[in-house]
Amino acid sequence: MKPTVVIAYSGFGDLEVERKVLSAIDAQIIHTGNLTTPDALAAVTQADALMVALEKVTAEIMATMSRCRVVSRAGTGLDNIDIAAATAHGIWVAYVPDYSIDEVSTHAIALLLAQARGIPALVQATRASRWDSSVVGKLYRLKGQTLGVIGFGRIGQVTAEKARGLGLNIIVYDPYVDQSAIQSAGARLVDLETLARESDFVSLHTPLDEATREIIDAQFLAQMKPTAYLINAARGPLIDEAALLAAVRSGQIAGAALDVLTVEPPTPDNPLLHEERILVTPHVAWYSEEAKIDLRTRCAEEVVRVLSGERPRTPANQIV
Repeated sequence: MKPTVVIAYSGFGDLEVERKVLSAIDAQIIHTGNLTTPDALAAVTQADALMVALEKVTAEIMATMSRCRVVSRAGTGLDNIDIAAATAHGIWVAYVPDYSIDEVSTHAIALLLAQARGIPALVQATRASRWDSSVVGKLYRLKGQTLGVIGFGRIGQVTAEKARGLGLNIIVYDPYVDQSAIQSAGARLVDLETLARESDFVSLHTPLDEATREIIDAQFLAQMKPTAYLINAARGPLIDEAALLAAVRSGQIAGAALDVLTVEPPTPDNPLLHEERILVTPHVAWYSEEAKIDLRTRCAEEVVRVLSGERPRTPANQIV
């Protein structure tokens, strides 16, 4: 019998990349495009494998998936999948943590540079026929300033490497990374309070879990320099957005640049979109044409591995 693979995500156009990879196991593909409609929920009950992006895979859904052997996440974060429930049901959870390291780190640096050099305000002024560099106030030499990196995994490390190339000093907060790895990267390990105090820029690269949810809160923001900027290309709920807005409006910090928000897409009246010292891009840090193909290919390859009796290349849990 052909294995059934349910693909619950949409937005990538056709499924030719996935079909090509899954042809190795002669899979029957059902494309639901969601995990909310009755038809989609009925389809997953027959799935040998489920492929998702941001769709929530709850314990209730997994309880109906008696045939499923793997949930493969097309992406890096895992906060949309109940991993404990998957493990209890004997379902592997796989993900793709390494498809967009260059893209996300580059986007974080681009956001940093845009704020450091006042690019958005300068472009807006020149479009309004105002040839005046003073619209951005004071600018400071980037070389010699300090970037605080929260989360020193793959993306955090490459972001730090690129920042060092710009002459920035690097400090790191990550309680799970060995100090020798941080030192070998030319960075300095500090606690969270020190990072807040010393950083001219803070860039978030940590996963979202209960320990990191709103790791950037009013207390953290109060410790930052009034000239400092916050950069987030990781997960929106890492930041208490109300506290951030208040900190920027009061001048407690200089501004922020965000590629992710707690609610996506945001409503048009979200005040973060209308604060001139906060830049928002539409969760695009991961994207390049190459990254998109890598993501879809590696997500499907994990399904092939598990349904062929192998372990995933990058599992998020362990199944005996």
